[in-house]
Amino acid sequence: MDITQLKTEQPNAFSTYLDRLGTQAAAALMNREDALVAARVGNALPAIAAAVDVIAAALAAGGRLLYVGAGNSGRLGYLDALECQPTFGMAPGIVIGIVAGGFGGEVESAEDFPEYGQADLEGQGLGPKDVVVGLTASGRTPYVTGALQYARGVGCATVSVACNTGSEVSALADIAIEVDCGPEILAGSTRLKAGTAQKMICNMLSTLSMVALGKTYGNLMVDVQVRNHKLRLRAQSIVMQATGKAAEVADRALAEAGLRPRIAILMLLAGLDATQAEALAANHAGSIHRALQGAGQS
Repeated sequence: MDITQLKTEQPNAFSTYLDRLGTQAAAALMNREDALVAARVGNALPAIAAAVDVIAAALAAGGRLLYVGAGNSGRLGYLDALECQPTFGMAPGIVIGIVAGGFGGEVESAEDFPEYGQADLEGQGLGPKDVVVGLTASGRTPYVTGALQYARGVGCATVSVACNTGSEVSALADIAIEVDCGPEILAGSTRLKAGTAQKMICNMLSTLSMVALGKTYGNLMVDVQVRNHKLRLRAQSIVMQATGKAAEVADRALAEAGLRPRIAILMLLAGLDATQAEALAANHAGSIHRALQGAGQS
């Protein structure tokens, strides 16, 4: 489809006089348009859930999650991948964000070449165990179409995320996620509503995949990496909430567990030392619930 015909490129009738609105009126308009996004993303929940299941299964089987995109879309995927390490304790290189032309957008024209998308995935040693998520607001970015075509040829599971319906990338993906947020208040500026929608979708894809992998206990980040004082306090609070223990008890267990909340929680709930708790976690794929059941705890 001609890019000028895409919904994301059309002028928004409500913002025709944007440059003549007062600041408060402009902010109210922008806020009103942004409020539409969550409901529109909600319409795509079946596809999002299907993608989460595929991603979680791939990660559990030793595969990787690779986001590919250009411009703002690519940078959103990169950010989501980056956050999986400190939040969920994922090893580097398991969740990867690839941006056409580099993260800083040094080569903006890179998005025009499908072969660049293929080359970047080749450089990652893409294999059939991996999942590739192509992010493109327009749904037609050549860099992303090239990446998805190559991924399918390799035998990867593929997911597309677009903010126009009936998009080109949807036809190239096993699971197509399409969210129509309507025209932007600044015509064609897809870092706005379309960007917000993509960020929400990436949040769900990664977070819910990690939940499925047992990287949480209830709604607690039990694999958070403790890298500073704030995160040490957060980890202590997580252990306290999970076990009901006092701060000094939680902190002592956390120290004995090598600052790993997951292990500290198992130590306190199952009455184990750090070595025993680590072995118990390993025998139950890291899941605290399953590990506690295996140890005869409720």
